[in-house]
Amino acid sequence: MRILLTGSSGWLGSALAPLLRRLGHDVTGLDPVPSAETRIVGSIADRDLVMRAVGENRTEAIIHSGALHKPNIDSHANSDFIAANVQGTLNLLDAAVAANVQRFVFTSTTSLMISQAIRDGFKGGARKAAWLTEAMSPEPRNIYGVTKLSAEHLCRLYHLQHGPPVVVLRTARFFPEADDMAHAIEQSDANTKANELLFRRLTVEDAAQAHVVALEKAPELGFDIFIVCAPTPFQPEDCEALIRDAPSVVARYFPEFPALYARKGWTMFSSIDRIYDASRARDRLGFACRTRFADVLAALAAEDPA
Repeated sequence: MRILLTGSSGWLGSALAPLLRRLGHDVTGLDPVPSAETRIVGSIADRDLVMRAVGENRTEAIIHSGALHKPNIDSHANSDFIAANVQGTLNLLDAAVAANVQRFVFTSTTSLMISQAIRDGFKGGARKAAWLTEAMSPEPRNIYGVTKLSAEHLCRLYHLQHGPPVVVLRTARFFPEADDMAHAIEQSDANTKANELLFRRLTVEDAAQAHVVALEKAPELGFDIFIVCAPTPFQPEDCEALIRDAPSVVARYFPEFPALYARKGWTMFSSIDRIYDASRARDRLGFACRTRFADVLAALAAEDPA
């Protein structure tokens, strides 16, 4: 297919564009930042540019992963988020309808699922971890989440009004940077990322593969939203214990974990406050992340103890 990929210079785009090309697709990258994967340098907020990019390249599918993200909140105005994340998505959807694009995949975020009430519960000593699924009604707590949810609503509206298949992927964390609260976390960055594979992270390779599967399945799905995250070993009935004593719960599922972590000098979070349930993506989209917490333990076990 001839695919327009927004966000082609970003972390996901730089992994996704080569993957799509290896699968035989013709990929046109669009991003404000020049890179080897970006053929068109510009903003999706530029409506004329988007219309030309989609029309002149005879685009058959759009993967929309370009956006302003949570770390940009401190350096960008709310209007910048509206322009990039809402107007930019609207421009792409209008261009898709005008060019009869038959597949549209939108990269959203699990971040929009954490409301201020949920956040306050985490800070105030919640009695149980939040078990998060696509069935909940999000109430985003910041401009990033608000604009991503607004873009999701636009995707749904355009599917209903105009018919193009649209798949929304609410991806958990896959960024390479350290956590924005790293100063308050005792673990190393690698330790933190390993822990997060239990409930709120995936690799960029798995994120890219999820988009490939969504692209393939879009026509039969019509419109749908999926959480994309490494499969959690936990069950809803673990939520109270995860708040009180997460290491004990993890050890119940992975008895080898305490010794392997001790050998590495790693520790588990004392409390886990949320779990993103990606089972719907497994069951309906037919996608599950390949890299899991168990793979981290296998790698630790394979290391030379000396």
